[in-house]
Amino acid sequence: MTDPRINEQRVGVIGAGVMGSGIAQVLATAGYATVCFDVDEAALERAQEHLTTGRYGMDRAVERGKLTREHADAALARLELSTSFEAAATADIVIEAVPEHFALKIRVFQDLDRAAPEATILASNTSGFSIAAIAAATARPDRVIGWHWASPAVVMRFAEIVRTRETADTTINRVREVALACGKNPIVVNDAETKWGFVANRVYFAALEEAKRVVDEGVATPVEVDQLMMDCFGWPTGPYTMVRGATAGWK
Repeated sequence: MTDPRINEQRVGVIGAGVMGSGIAQVLATAGYATVCFDVDEAALERAQEHLTTGRYGMDRAVERGKLTREHADAALARLELSTSFEAAATADIVIEAVPEHFALKIRVFQDLDRAAPEATILASNTSGFSIAAIAAATARPDRVIGWHWASPAVVMRFAEIVRTRETADTTINRVREVALACGKNPIVVNDAETKWGFVANRVYFAALEEAKRVVDEGVATPVEVDQLMMDCFGWPTGPYTMVRGATAGWK
């Protein structure tokens, strides 16, 4: 049986860390020819491991019946891990997933703006930096958008799509289409230019701050807080485990 999930658009991912490699895996599984770039060859080697034998890798997906072996192999064949910035930057859509440092993101978007074709859409996976500020580093603010993913990217349906006052409707619609093709639930929100975080992280960090107070006051341990939040509200994981998983990966 041939893999029906073939999409014509090509997608680049900048950064092969926990988020970048997961995003690239989702895109390739959805049928997109995907190039995941990183300057660090060791990071690409770790990404390859995550993609294949990791907890949410292709092998586990086949074992759990989420993918056939044929579909998993086809997805891996569509996914290129590369040290070539140009290879990723010249895609139809590029998703930036570098560490959460504003100066770094600005530099990446400046480089992308120079290297990418005029029609390429540039998306940032930032957890909360202003998309308008990032877009201002380019000559294409109408084609810059936020696409905030949740970790683990392979599992979470979350897709916080962030528009600025200059983001074109065509940009929003194309990114929504890709998110839907990836099995995500895209919700389009407005950029919050004066506050860090959009919707999910502003609400989440308010909960995390209260969780820290609970622990500091001796009411419960971090493990107990996590379990109570999962049991009461149906969270897939608690606030403390979420912080660890989003930064260090899911073992």
